[in-house]
Amino acid sequence: MPKRILMILFALVGASIGGTFLPYFWQLVGFNGVVWLDNVFTNSILGALIFFLISLMIVEPVLRGIKRIEKQLADLSMGSLLFGSIGTIIGLLLGALISLPFYQLRIPFLNNVFPGLLIVLAGYLGLRMGSTRTDDLLKLFGGRKKEKAAQGEMLERRADDNFHKFKILDTSVIIDGRIYDIAKTGFLEGVLLVPKFVLYELQYIADSGDSLKRVRGRRGLDILNALQKEDDIHMEMYEGDFEDIAEVDAKLLKLAKLLDGVVVTNDYNLNKVAEFQHVPVLNINALANAVKPVVIPGETMTVQVVKDGTERQQGVAYLDDGTMVVVEDGHYFMNQRLEVVVTSALQTAAGRMIFAKPAHAQKNIKDSQKSSPKGISHAAK
Repeated sequence: MPKRILMILFALVGASIGGTFLPYFWQLVGFNGVVWLDNVFTNSILGALIFFLISLMIVEPVLRGIKRIEKQLADLSMGSLLFGSIGTIIGLLLGALISLPFYQLRIPFLNNVFPGLLIVLAGYLGLRMGSTRTDDLLKLFGGRKKEKAAQGEMLERRADDNFHKFKILDTSVIIDGRIYDIAKTGFLEGVLLVPKFVLYELQYIADSGDSLKRVRGRRGLDILNALQKEDDIHMEMYEGDFEDIAEVDAKLLKLAKLLDGVVVTNDYNLNKVAEFQHVPVLNINALANAVKPVVIPGETMTVQVVKDGTERQQGVAYLDDGTMVVVEDGHYFMNQRLEVVVTSALQTAAGRMIFAKPAHAQKNIKDSQKSSPKGISHAAK
């Protein structure tokens, strides 16, 4: 439909131009005396036909350009659009006033072409000033009072290049649920942004025939509702979509590049793809591993062995934060509280693993080491 409307507009413009300028063309080529050719109706029809044929060749590029402009305008805030429009109007008026003296000159370029260029340049500068200095203009016209601290004037903090306003949530981190606790503590600055295509994916999972998927999807929707009800958490919905991209992960990365945002996830594969495309990522699993208690070899702890390990005679226990502890000879202490000594720790992409052995076995080794010299000296005697 937009394509047809654009072609009709081209035809109407062509009819107007044909009715106005074709008489001069017929006069130039010597056909101005031909009544059936040189009249308003024929000139309008010819102009409309010429521009209709031109529209067949350029309508697709024009529509693509219009869609690109629409996307850019949709990403701008209302303040940027308002002050950008006001800045453009002021720039055009100033350009027209400045160009008035040039019309009095008798130099061909300066009295006809240069004033138009000057007006266009002034309008563009006004647009840039109005759209890029929105915050300063709001403070100037909004009568915003500057608050003062107890011991002097409070300095306004400006975000540096490492600050990203939008934190874009993916499906996995919403279902995980830990994002709610992290956001509630205030460690995430800026706006939590939930794209509409992520919400649709959550709804699809919640309506799944698989009971496990259905529970996970409903949990994700509950987390979103809980985040939205918190007054201290700034959360917004992104209404746009990328129809030419099928995968949700690819859409997230495209949106992060478009808004200069950060993808918040706990998906290992999405994390790696984002790093390759130079998209900033906040990985919840990496954060959880970073704040886990640090253990060093030789440290003792008390754990409860709950299952057998992959190797013979091994037992597996878990700390309160979910860290796996592999205990040598732990098979013999199944479902018992056991004091163990840490022998090593291994950091993996899936989390942290701790290897340990029973503390009494370590004591027996030390006791045997202490008693061995005496036994040797006794045998020597």
